[in-house]
Amino acid sequence: MKTIAVVLAVAVIASVLQVPLAAAQKPVSVVLVHGAFVDGSGWQAVYEILTNDGYEVIVVQNPTTSLDGDVAATSRAIVKAKHPVLLVGHSYGGMVITEAGNDPKVRSLAYIAAYAPDAGESVETLAKQPTPPEEAKAPLLPPQDGYLFVDPAKFPAAFAADVDPAITRFMAAAQVPWGLPAVQTRITKAAWQSKESHYLVTTKDAMIPPTAQRSMAKRTGARTVEIASSHAVMLSKPQDVATFIKEAAARLN
Repeated sequence: MKTIAVVLAVAVIASVLQVPLAAAQKPVSVVLVHGAFVDGSGWQAVYEILTNDGYEVIVVQNPTTSLDGDVAATSRAIVKAKHPVLLVGHSYGGMVITEAGNDPKVRSLAYIAAYAPDAGESVETLAKQPTPPEEAKAPLLPPQDGYLFVDPAKFPAAFAADVDPAITRFMAAAQVPWGLPAVQTRITKAAWQSKESHYLVTTKDAMIPPTAQRSMAKRTGARTVEIASSHAVMLSKPQDVATFIKEAAARLN
């Protein structure tokens, strides 16, 4: 009886003081998969919003040296999840979730300005698809020792034009090398063929052309939302990204 009384007392005090109680835990685990040239820290704002709303959130740290290695890292994160998984991929992370999403624990996929390949496709094959001349493509430098980088001088405008320049200049200097095996390896089985998918199209993207994003979203049959954002939408508009993820998670219940 004392425990019940204490809980009621806390609730009353919180109500009077307008202090929010912890959100009820949601029966969905959200696994966030970053893309190339960056690491999992880019998800911080989205992570905080989702965890505050009661979701278990797991952030994957991909090596980005090979697709197989990144799928393995994501698979380890899926194993740790306490609930059915909503697997979220940004940019190159879409390649990773398309393969790793075949895990039976994964219930649905959410692509955020991401590659959504079919079986037999790679980043390299998708990047060669024609797009309108007015839409920019990623300003990549020639491979160096088997790795790709974005031209640092062009990185801020291409990757995150609507983010604080001080942040994007640091991101340009701190790029994570993207290994050619990650770029050239083809998908063996596309999880979206058998699982529900969602796609957030970034209409001001200068890394993955919006036309390509729309085409991939249509092919997957994804629930599609468009947003006026650069490629780094999780940095520029974290609340919108979190809302998109929560809407996808709600469909799992």
